Amino acid sequence: MNHLKPNVPLRGIIPSLVTPLLDNDTLDMKGLENLIERLIKGGVHGLFVLGTTGEAQSISYDLRRRMIEETARINQNRLPLLVGISDTSVRESINLAELAAKHGADAVVSAPPYHYAPGQVELAEFYLSLADRLPLPLFLSNMPGYTRVNFAPETIRSIARNKKVVGFKDSSTNAAYFQSVMTTMADRPDFSMLVGPEEMTGELVLMGAHGGVNGGANMFPHLYVEMYHAAAAGNVETLRRLQKIVMQISTTIYTAGKSGSNYVKGVKCALYLLNVCSDYVATPFHKCNQPEAERVRAALIDIVKQL
Repeated sequence: MNHLKPNVPLRGIIPSLVTPLLDNDTLDMKGLENLIERLIKGGVHGLFVLGTTGEAQSISYDLRRRMIEETARINQNRLPLLVGISDTSVRESINLAELAAKHGADAVVSAPPYHYAPGQVELAEFYLSLADRLPLPLFLSNMPGYTRVNFAPETIRSIARNKKVVGFKDSSTNAAYFQSVMTTMADRPDFSMLVGPEEMTGELVLMGAHGGVNGGANMFPHLYVEMYHAAAAGNVETLRRLQKIVMQISTTIYTAGKSGSNYVKGVKCALYLLNVCSDYVATPFHKCNQPEAERVRAALIDIVKQL
């Protein structure tokens, strides 16, 4: 069953799931089940696996395939399932997309090839060619901090001429840029506009975005779902109250350590302390050490009191 309806944008909170691991080669199966059931109970509107929060860039293709298969099995078509296929190899992206389709996923998500940064013409040509070869609808993912390329609004418009390209997820942290894309795509109300950074999601949903791909929802799905609904309804008073908690998460749990992996290891540490899944982080990164974990624990206690 495909949950994506023709000419209707995907809306709501679609968390980018962590990939629960016992070690570099082994999924934490009980943890994955706990996580997905927690998210569904929390009211999220979809699931997104193998994104940045899911450490897709750090895990093997075997583990990526297993994550797709097991997530689909546990989900049992209850929610829309999006699968990340970002890669420097077009063939590997297509392989993952074909597996995702086989297991009932609803769409795939792709950030531009990294290492060699393509120009805008090359970017448009790449995605128009890729979309034609995919068995599922495609969401474009803008992650200039990791890929060193930013989709120009007109490039998105050009790529979206292909009707298999159904949405855009932006993690640029640039609100003015996001609004320029919304303006460029204003005549395509069917085209999903999703926000990556949770710190900006409420504000941009107020401005017309359709939802958020928020990693913090792994920990507190109810919070992010309530934030989305408040913003979608224009309930600014409730949104302000919830935004303070979202920012508290961002400035505590995501900053417990002093490395580029702070965000992922902070989320995984919190999930471990909440008895959801293992806190193992894929090599070459480390899980929170004891002082960092204590900072996360203290932050969790304070945040839970407010929920």
